[in-house]
Amino acid sequence: MPTSRHKPQAQTTQANITQAKRLAWRTGFFALFVLAPVFDILRLDLTLGHFILFGHNWTLGIDAFSSGQTSPLQAGFDIFWRGFLPLILIIGTGFYVSWRWGRLYCGWLCPHFSVVESINALMRRASGKPSLWEKKSLPEKRPDGAVIRTNKLWWIPTVVAVIGFAFLWAVAFLTYLLPPIEIYSNLWNLSLTDNQSRFILVATLLLSIEFAFARHLFCRFGCAVGLFQSLIWMANKKAMVVGFNRDRAHACDDCDMACEHACPMRLKPRTIKRRMFTCTQCAQCVQACEHTRVPHKDDGVLKWVDNSCALPVSDMDFGRRPKIDKRCFESDGDT
Repeated sequence: MPTSRHKPQAQTTQANITQAKRLAWRTGFFALFVLAPVFDILRLDLTLGHFILFGHNWTLGIDAFSSGQTSPLQAGFDIFWRGFLPLILIIGTGFYVSWRWGRLYCGWLCPHFSVVESINALMRRASGKPSLWEKKSLPEKRPDGAVIRTNKLWWIPTVVAVIGFAFLWAVAFLTYLLPPIEIYSNLWNLSLTDNQSRFILVATLLLSIEFAFARHLFCRFGCAVGLFQSLIWMANKKAMVVGFNRDRAHACDDCDMACEHACPMRLKPRTIKRRMFTCTQCAQCVQACEHTRVPHKDDGVLKWVDNSCALPVSDMDFGRRPKIDKRCFESDGDT
């Protein structure tokens, strides 16, 4: 199979370091997503009728109350302690993270977004475009100097990845509902029950369609978790956001929109915050921008900003053009 020819630039930018960290977080969380049921870290066992959390039965204590083993007061405490409190903590943590950093979960942890980026990369090699719905092919030369030659043979690993990810997800979902040892044993011995087979086949088919045709569209318009994060993020004008140093906009004159080509969500990073509603804070646009400025030996014009530095991105709308504090874009190693 043909491979791309690489002409890497001899530099290590802060954005490269960020992407290395993000890859480690994504890989670890994807493994956790698949293996959590196997090690009884978290799953809902339908055969038992309750959750398993870190190897322990996690119930609301309703059965004990119904059989007269606990008092109404103890039952109320169990429901709050085992039901409402964990829910409050999860929602509260998600609210706080989204308020300060936006869809950080999506870009740094979400297993679905890992699939989005993986298939995008393969589809680009097969067709020159990261999505079937993209109107134009991306430039063969990436900002980091690598050259990606389009070859239709790459459709083979692309299709394999789509179906493979879909099958893996289908099996993983089933292990969250039924004992994993039973599912993997039946799968290994080709002795799945009819219901197990139907679940895996239907889920694989539906996920394959989503992964092939609508993966980033689902992230943008169909994911309730992502929408929840975006709405909270938009309400905080000082939340972390990708800022564009408009005072150095001339640096974009000889650029081929590298930041837009790098965005997995197909957004335009140099625009206002309202139009980056579904930004996942993956910082790939920042990395691409830094790479384009390496030959010029200066900084990129995109950078993560927050607090008062985020206000020009949030407030610039409907004719308003807030003044940019040049100190917000000084090199400080935070990107």
